[in-house]
Amino acid sequence: MKAQLSKEDLLRAYRKMREIREFEDRVHVEFAKGTLPGFVHLYSGEEAVAVGVCEHLNDLDRIASTHRGHGHCIAKGVDLVGMMAEIYGKQTGTCGGKGGSMHIADLDKGMMGANGIVGAGPPLVAGAALASKLRKDGSVGVVFFGDGASNQGTNFESMNLAVTLELPMIFVLENNGYAESTSVKYSAKVGSENIADRARGFGMPAVTVDGNDFFAVYEAAGEAIERARKGGGPTFLECKTLRYYGHFEGDAQTYRPKDEVKNARTNNCPLKRFGAAAIEAGLVEAAELEAIDKDVLALVEKAVKEAEAAPQPDMSALLTDVYVSY
Repeated sequence: MKAQLSKEDLLRAYRKMREIREFEDRVHVEFAKGTLPGFVHLYSGEEAVAVGVCEHLNDLDRIASTHRGHGHCIAKGVDLVGMMAEIYGKQTGTCGGKGGSMHIADLDKGMMGANGIVGAGPPLVAGAALASKLRKDGSVGVVFFGDGASNQGTNFESMNLAVTLELPMIFVLENNGYAESTSVKYSAKVGSENIADRARGFGMPAVTVDGNDFFAVYEAAGEAIERARKGGGPTFLECKTLRYYGHFEGDAQTYRPKDEVKNARTNNCPLKRFGAAAIEAGLVEAAELEAIDKDVLALVEKAVKEAEAAPQPDMSALLTDVYVSY
């Protein structure tokens, strides 16, 4: 699969992963200062999933996210500067400062929104996928959800609906091992090590991949998305990964094994693995990746400075964007 990606493709994918990592790491720092309103749930460590999937998508394709949605937004092309302002609750934010971390959306980019309700995404994307099928425009719907949400009835109902109506929909399970603080080994007794096996009971193709390997995710997602575009119906894609921060900022993480995150950052980092594989294959140069790293750091710094200087939403906008007129 590495050989099927152009150098431009590889550098673009790496940049998106780096943007997610630096954005989230900076939000972690700013939140600790007490300058950000509300809660944040960080995506660091899972970059290969969002980017591996979204590199196959365009603005017509719809995605729905979770409470841990910053990475999906960036991967789908939502403006990083506008996102930072949104997390600061500022007028210049992607949603005018009204959505905050857990409700960032950008319909122009096909991003239907992050969501604070566990398991809320699958029904939304089932609707989007049904609309795609009725329009016959070749677009698809992708829902990202976690191992905790995989136990929700909304997910099961949506899988059944997607198979029954042969919807162009992809279920992307980001199995990071913990439903908040509950190990997946306790909460999902599926008869095997893979939650994806459940999907086969609904009659859809299902595959489990290493969610820290961009190329594995990219290949599996590409096959699923191509199948959906051609009318082949839904697919379930389980990506096994690990989040580097707690469920939320301030989480003491007493439920995690000692050195779990340290070992993951050292030995199983998606960005390090991507860089090593691409450089070893002679597809990119280390200096090119380093240049991207530097450029992204500057972009994130710019985003923070602009967010800090941006105005608060005006009170006159309080009741706008509540209802849609048809």
